[in-house]
Amino acid sequence: MPVAMAAAALHRLPRLRARTWAVLLVVLALALGGGYLWLRDSSLVSVEQVTITGISGPERRAVERALTSAATEMTTLHVDVDRLRAAVASYPQVKDLTARADLLHRLHIDVTERPPVAALAVGDERTPIAADGTLLRDRPKVDALPAVNADALPAGGRLTGGEAAVALEVLAAAPAAMRRYVERVDVGPEGVEAQLRDGPRVLLGEPDRAYAKWIATGRVLGDPNSAGADYIDVRLPERPAAGGVDEEPSTSTGA
Repeated sequence: MPVAMAAAALHRLPRLRARTWAVLLVVLALALGGGYLWLRDSSLVSVEQVTITGISGPERRAVERALTSAATEMTTLHVDVDRLRAAVASYPQVKDLTARADLLHRLHIDVTERPPVAALAVGDERTPIAADGTLLRDRPKVDALPAVNADALPAGGRLTGGEAAVALEVLAAAPAAMRRYVERVDVGPEGVEAQLRDGPRVLLGEPDRAYAKWIATGRVLGDPNSAGADYIDVRLPERPAAGGVDEEPSTSTGA
């Protein structure tokens, strides 16, 4: 009988050891998890040095102060990007941001701005506006920006509809190198039209395929046969034409 009892005890030993290890692992995991939660919000890893890049303009200092104030209430193990975004939500030039923590006390914030692509013209007032329609009231007034005419400034600080929004959409599709030669963009009887600085009108028509139409415009302008044209018709970007050079519009060979 003692031999049988000893054999049974030996048979249960591996099972008891497995259960013991399982319990120990659970206890260890809980201890580590609790320790990490304590460390995550501990002053041992508090944010003390904040580096901010990507922001410019007259409100740069205000944006930096807002981000620094929010960041120094965090730790490098617990960075709340949504809270950082909320801290600068009132600054329309801030489109988005990312944050990268470096142990133990450093946080780097990179801001993505909304650059102005046009000036919304209401009478004699010109307000810089971003490609997504956000008004950038505090940005410097840049006279070189193409004008988009509107009857009134949009409520809420963002242009969301109407002919002005269509004109802005088409203008924003132009390559930056092309936009600087545009004086204004309007919506006329034949669709979207652009007036180039000291150059011809550009008939863009419907707002679709705007990028292709701007590329076609650049090719026509680079064609010597289009020199002196009164207008460039790129409503069909595959067949751009320069008008006013001859009696009839001529299809550009450069396209």
